[in-house]
Amino acid sequence: MFKVGDKAVYPGHGVGEITAIERREILGKNQDFYIFLTVENGMTIMIPKANTQSVGLRQLIPASDIPRVYDILSKRKVKISNQTWNKRYKQFNEKIKRGSIFEVAEVLRDLNLISSSKDLSFGERKMMDMARTLLVKELALASADPEQAVEQQIDLLFN
Repeated sequence: MFKVGDKAVYPGHGVGEITAIERREILGKNQDFYIFLTVENGMTIMIPKANTQSVGLRQLIPASDIPRVYDILSKRKVKISNQTWNKRYKQFNEKIKRGSIFEVAEVLRDLNLISSSKDLSFGERKMMDMARTLLVKELALASADPEQAVEQQIDLLFN
């Protein structure tokens, strides 16, 4: 599915690059692993090739899908859950873990909308920062734009 040099997205960790494909013996069984280097913090992660779908490793979104992300971010007439912050946090966390850039955009948008009417919990603020970082990194790579330009575009949508 992936080859060395491919950019990919690993849910919850963000954008990175497949730097190698290695065969390792684990519990007496040979397995192939993608060696994934994250862009955000340089962390190296070994991902079993056989588990790529179950862990959500995916290609970057195509440039043609980028407008859909900005459409999601710009929507203001959305129903925000009235649940307690910890239940919302759990739902948002599940969306981020699934790895869809569109769901990450929904999380960022919803947390931004909530923050305009009340203070976010520490966990929600941290999640909002993480969602923003995940979006900025992927959109910048997918569009070949600098991260600052993507950040400015997101800021314009929220201000």
